Amino acid sequence: MIRNLVAAILMTAWAGMAPAGEAGDAVFADRGPWSLEDAGLRWSLHVEGPEMPGFLPIKNGSLTLTQAIDPSDQQPVLRLVQQTDTRMREIGPFPVSGGDPVLTFFLEQVTRDMARLTGGSPHYIRNRIKDALFEGGKIDRQGDGSVARFSPFAQDANAPRMGGFSTLTLSFVLGDPRQPIRELRAETQGPQPGYLTRMELQ
Repeated sequence: MIRNLVAAILMTAWAGMAPAGEAGDAVFADRGPWSLEDAGLRWSLHVEGPEMPGFLPIKNGSLTLTQAIDPSDQQPVLRLVQQTDTRMREIGPFPVSGGDPVLTFFLEQVTRDMARLTGGSPHYIRNRIKDALFEGGKIDRQGDGSVARFSPFAQDANAPRMGGFSTLTLSFVLGDPRQPIRELRAETQGPQPGYLTRMELQ
């Protein structure tokens, strides 16, 4: 029940995204309906930052996207399995054709980490990230793919109170629009606060 609640919160928090512009459109491309092998798809998960109460660094974690059958109606659903250095948890179910749960997980991870490290409002942080993904960003071609980058707080009026998070950059390494995002990265610049979340498709 708890994992279902977490999935519902994730879906509600990031619902209604309608990006405008090439960078946002590329990140939020429709990658469903998903069709996964038995092992699913796995991203490495690494989180680092300053030592503060409530903040959980992760050295060698992972996030796995799997497909299962919902026992309530026998329909296929998606589930996430998060492995940290100390625990494992399952999040779901998510609809097979309801967007990218890995992207949703990443954005919420960054939102909650920033809120814990700054004492700021998750609602405010989430909305500023949504605005950045909707309104701007830039995309650069790279080999057979591209990289989309966003700076949600670069011009924020509250930047002086963000403890260095005004430099936060969100980067997404993309290939074929129908394929999973290869890398998701959130990183601040400079020694403070030294925050990094990185997920790489294995």
